[in-house]
Amino acid sequence: MVNYNAVHGDEAGEGFINSGAKPRKTSNWIKFGIPVAVLVIVGAVLGGVLGSRAANKDDSSSSSSSSSGGSTGSSNPSEVASVKDAIGLFPTSTNTEFSIPIYPSTTNAAAFVEPTVLSALAWPSDSFTASNPSPTSFRPDRPRLIAPKYKWDALPDMIQKDTYMSSWNNTIMSYAHDLLGEDAKAYYMDGASGILDISREVKQRVKALSYAYRMTQDTSYVDRVWLELQNAAGTSQGTTFPTDDKWNSQHFLDTAEMASAFGIAYDWLHDIWTDDQKSAIRDAINTNALAYGVEAYGGASFGWWRTNTEGNWNCVCNAGLTVASLAIVDEDTVGHAAALLGQTIDNAKQNCAQAVSTDGTWKETPNYWYFGTTGHAEMASALLTATGSDYELMTVNPDFQKTGEFHMHVYGATSMFEFGDSGPNKFSSTANSIMFYAEYYKIPEYALFQRDRWDAAEPWAMFWYNPGLSGAYWENKTVDGFFDDALDQWVAMRSSWTDQNALYVAMKAGENQGHQTHNDLDVGDFVLDAMGTRWAGEFGNGDYLSTDYFSSEAQDATRWTYYRKGTEGQNTLLIGGANQNVGAKPEVTASGSSGTKQGSSTVMDWEGSAYWVTDMTSAYNSPSTSVKRGLRTINNRRQVLIQDEVNSDQTVQWQMHTNATVSTDGTTATLQRDGKTLEVHILSPSGATFSSELSTGTSIDQANPGITTLMIQLAAGNLNIQVLFNPQWDGVNLVTPPSVALADWSVTSHDQ
Repeated sequence: MVNYNAVHGDEAGEGFINSGAKPRKTSNWIKFGIPVAVLVIVGAVLGGVLGSRAANKDDSSSSSSSSSGGSTGSSNPSEVASVKDAIGLFPTSTNTEFSIPIYPSTTNAAAFVEPTVLSALAWPSDSFTASNPSPTSFRPDRPRLIAPKYKWDALPDMIQKDTYMSSWNNTIMSYAHDLLGEDAKAYYMDGASGILDISREVKQRVKALSYAYRMTQDTSYVDRVWLELQNAAGTSQGTTFPTDDKWNSQHFLDTAEMASAFGIAYDWLHDIWTDDQKSAIRDAINTNALAYGVEAYGGASFGWWRTNTEGNWNCVCNAGLTVASLAIVDEDTVGHAAALLGQTIDNAKQNCAQAVSTDGTWKETPNYWYFGTTGHAEMASALLTATGSDYELMTVNPDFQKTGEFHMHVYGATSMFEFGDSGPNKFSSTANSIMFYAEYYKIPEYALFQRDRWDAAEPWAMFWYNPGLSGAYWENKTVDGFFDDALDQWVAMRSSWTDQNALYVAMKAGENQGHQTHNDLDVGDFVLDAMGTRWAGEFGNGDYLSTDYFSSEAQDATRWTYYRKGTEGQNTLLIGGANQNVGAKPEVTASGSSGTKQGSSTVMDWEGSAYWVTDMTSAYNSPSTSVKRGLRTINNRRQVLIQDEVNSDQTVQWQMHTNATVSTDGTTATLQRDGKTLEVHILSPSGATFSSELSTGTSIDQANPGITTLMIQLAAGNLNIQVLFNPQWDGVNLVTPPSVALADWSVTSHDQ
C-alpha cells in the first residue's frame, strides 16, 4: 500500500529536509507501503487531520459537544494555553513504516478542544499596510518575501514558547549544519525531466541555509549559500552547469524553481550580500530565468503552461517568476522583473487558481496537489508580505479554500489515496501550504492537521504556522467525506481520525480526461486500510521517461498501454480485457452517512456507516454493458462491502492489487501482511472463485516486485458481484450482511 514517504522519492523518505535525499533515477518501485528508510525526529512532525469551518474561533469560543467517544474541553484561554504548553506535541511517536503520527489513547479535556486561536500567543501585528497596493510597490524593510522582518524579530520568542516550532527549528538547523560540509549540487540532466530535482534541492538548501544565518548570524551559512548560487549560476570554478540555458527553460519548472531559490537568497540575505554579490545574483536571475519568462509570455513554445493549464505547471512557473521578480524589481535595471509582475498574477488567477474543483479536489492528482499548492501559496504569500495584497489570487476561485479538506480526507489511516501520477521528488514541496491557507481562510483545523505531519519541518512552516493555534483538528470532525464534482467524484470513509489501526476505504469515479495527463483509466478504483496497514493499494507513477508517457489522453494514446496507467493496473472492473473509455462521464447516483463525528478524545467508539454508489456504464465501450458499483462500511465501520451490478456481453474481471501475501481457496482469499490478516469473501455470484497472479504487466512495463493481483474472473451475463472485506480484528464479531440491491441501499439497509 502506498507509503506517504514514497510519494516523495523512489526510496521512502527521499526529498525532504529530514531525509538526506539522493538523486532520483528511473523508478521501478511500487507505491504500496515501502518501509520508511529515514525516521523523523520523534514528534517533530506527527499528526492530525482536517476540518473546514467558516471562520476562525477567537479566545472566547467554547468547544462543541463531542458526538462520539469524547468529552468537551475547556474554553478558558489561560487554561488552554497552560495545557498547550504542558502537553507539547500531541503525537507521542511516528509509525516507522508509514510515517503517520501516533496519538496517545487518552482524553485531555483541556487540550483536545475545538480548534481556536489564542491571540496572546499569536504573531504580533504587521505594521505594514498598503493603501493602494501595487506589485511594484513594497514594504520598506527586508526581508520582504514570505518571512518579513517583524516575524524574524519575533521568531526566537515564538520558538521558545511553542513546542512544534522549537522542534521544526531544531530539524532545520541540523539540516543546515550538515550542509556546511557538503559540496554544491552537481548538475545532471535527467532526460525529459531535466534538472527539476536539482532546482528543487537547491531551493531546499537555500531556504534552510538562509534561515540558519538569520537565526544565528553565523556567516558560514551565507558562504555556503553563495557556494550553491555560484555553482548553479555556472560562475564557479569546476561547476558542471552548461554555458547556455543553464536552468533548462525547455522544461520551465526547472527554471522557475531555481529562480525562486535565487530570489529567496537575494531577499533573505539582502543585508549581508556585498554590492558585487547582489549584482551577480540579479544577473543570474535575469539571464537564466526572467529573460526566458519574458520570452514565454511573448509566445515562445516553452511557455505553453500559460494557457489552459489548471494545474501545478502554471502554479510553479508563475510562482518562481513572481518570487524572483519581487526580490529584485526595485534594483533591476533590465526591466524584466516589472514586466513579468504585470503578467504572472493575472495569468495565475486564470489558471493556477482554477486547479481546485468545486469540491476542493486538486484537478490533477492528490500528489500533484503538493507541487501546485506550494507554488500557489508561495506566490500569494510573497505578494502579501512584499506588497500588502494577493490581488485576489486567493479568492478568485471561491472553492480554493476547500482544498485543505480534500487533502485531509484523501489521507488515509496509513497513507494517501494516491490515484494517478504521484510525481517526482518533492524536496521543498510539502503540505505546509495548508498552514498558510489556515491563516488566510481562518480554518485553523488545516494547520492543526499539518503540524503533526513529518514533512512540516521546513522554513515555510516557521512563518505560515500561527503559534496561537490550540485545540484538536479532529474535535467534532465528521469521519466521512463526499466529493461530488463531475471531474473528480470520490469518497472517503473511516472509523477514526486518530487511531492508526482505523479502517479507511476510499473510492473514485470521475472523468478519465481533464487531469493534465496525470490520471489513470481508473473509474471505480479503491484503496483499503485496516489494522495499521494498507491492503488494497495504488501504483502511482509509471516511468516518466517511457515513450510517449505524457503525449496524449486519447483512447489510443501510448500512455494507456502501460500497466500502471491502463485499467488492468487499477482496483476496478476490467471488462472484455479492454481499457476504460477515456470519455467516461460516471455519475454518483446515491450516497449517505450516519454523520458520525469524532469527539475531543483520541479514542472513539466506532459507530455508524456510510455508502456511495456510482454508475460507471459510460466508462465501458460496449453499448450493451451496464455497470454500477457501490461501496459501504458495515458492522460499525469494521467491515467493507463492494458490490457491482453488471450486465455485459463481454467477460468481467474484478481485481485489486496488494503487496500482502495472498492465498485463495474458492470464495475466500486470505491476505497477510505486517503480522495481520484480512479475509476477502465472495458473497455473490454463486460459483465464482478467487484467483491471483503476480502483477507483472508486459515487456514495456516497469517491474512490480512483490505485488499480487487478486481476481474474480466471470463470463458475460447479468452479474451481481458482492465482495466482503473482513479485517481480522481482535475481539470483533464479524457479520455476513444481507443482499440488498444498490437501488435500495441506505445508511441502515445492511444493519442486523
